[in-house]
Amino acid sequence: MFKARQNYLTRFFFIITIIKIFIAMKFVLQKIFAFCAAVLIASAAFAASTKELKPVKYVFLFIGDGMSIPQRMMTEEYLRLCGEGGLKINAFPNNAVTYTRSNDSFITDSAASGTAIACGTKTDNGKIGVDTKGNKLESIASVAKKSGKKVGIITSVTINHATPAAFYAHNSSRGNYYEIALDMIESDFDFFGGGGVQDSDDKKSKSYKGDIYELAKEAGYKVVLNDAEEFEKLGDQNAKTMAFASKGALPYAIDDNSGLRIKDFLEKAVEIMEDHPKGFFIMVEGGKIDWMCHANDAATVLKEVVDLDKCVREACEFAKKHPDDTLIVVTGDHETGGLTLGFAGTGYKSYINLLSHQKNSREQIEKTIKEMKKKNPELSFDDLKPYITKTLGLKFGGDKKDRLVLTKDEENILRKAFEKASSKKGFKADGFAIALTHCLDNKAALGWTSTAHTALPVSTTAAGAQSEAFNGTIDNTDIAKMLKQAVK
Repeated sequence: MFKARQNYLTRFFFIITIIKIFIAMKFVLQKIFAFCAAVLIASAAFAASTKELKPVKYVFLFIGDGMSIPQRMMTEEYLRLCGEGGLKINAFPNNAVTYTRSNDSFITDSAASGTAIACGTKTDNGKIGVDTKGNKLESIASVAKKSGKKVGIITSVTINHATPAAFYAHNSSRGNYYEIALDMIESDFDFFGGGGVQDSDDKKSKSYKGDIYELAKEAGYKVVLNDAEEFEKLGDQNAKTMAFASKGALPYAIDDNSGLRIKDFLEKAVEIMEDHPKGFFIMVEGGKIDWMCHANDAATVLKEVVDLDKCVREACEFAKKHPDDTLIVVTGDHETGGLTLGFAGTGYKSYINLLSHQKNSREQIEKTIKEMKKKNPELSFDDLKPYITKTLGLKFGGDKKDRLVLTKDEENILRKAFEKASSKKGFKADGFAIALTHCLDNKAALGWTSTAHTALPVSTTAAGAQSEAFNGTIDNTDIAKMLKQAVK
């Protein structure tokens, strides 16, 4: 009797155990099915973000270095308040929120982001046109060249800086400017324009072969350097061209509009390459947006954004002549400065139009104050008040309802910044210049959180043939993946 009951209990517990196993298996299977479903959904979403594009004859890619949504919206509001309409880049029918992280950092630099946009592959910060192991990557521009298109690379900074370099160079360090310039010549691209070659005659380089400008001439390039008359004469459709307004970057738009701007270089590139039977691919970078975001200078930044927007308007005019054969894409490589559209104490009000009172870039302000201090070593803060009012509109007295009139606290902040700059080791104007532009920016209801890059996503807008592919949420590598199809 006891053994029978024991056998019954054994069988009972065995059945219970089997049931528990089935229940556990069901739970595991549910998790597996849920995981597989998530993978399929993610794959579908990724596939949707990298839509297939058919070849397009004319492709323009515009990159605002350091330009994210805050920089675009600040400029949009400024133009609206000043009665100048809005940005063309914000009026495009298609818009994709774009992630920017690099392979090794949530916050990217221009080398890694430029490589992602140009080549479609994530790499480490500092690397140009190579993957994480140093293997060469193929850019949109290289694909376009192989397919028989003309290729143009234009920038407002030096032509061998990180972002433009990502379209033609392969180097594990963005700082190897001379070697990157050698890659520029080797690329055999048809048009390079804007700012000149940094370290063009770097005899310390292990790869030194001679001055880059001379080597370019030997390679068959027509080289024009800081010569407006020669620039205007350019027009040979069969000649490879390098046209630079200076050996360095172009001046800031807020400081000098008398010389050649990136719009002029774009017009010349189109003029030279428009009639090519296979069409062209042109990349234009507004590189100095980033530089003045690093400097936290909002007025100079927005003028650089407008400068890039003028180029986009030029491309749109071109598209009117070739509506079915032109694709225009505008993006940023990352955000710089942590720009915020709102500031403590201003509530829901904005005064961005106050930036119109700033007449020079922070860089030029710093340079001018240094020169004034050099001429007059005893120069005091009070001596600078007339210059500050003239250049930035900040006032040291008057109706308190006038937002440009400084409060006692604001004046004290500027005075202390001047005193700090006047150290025994020599006058350091950079910190004082930053304090001045910060003060105006804050009065305009703008703030900055950094003098470096941030991980904010950027906006990618597009118009023209197949531009609807640039919608939703994408990664910056998707831009290259789609445009490589478009330029074939």
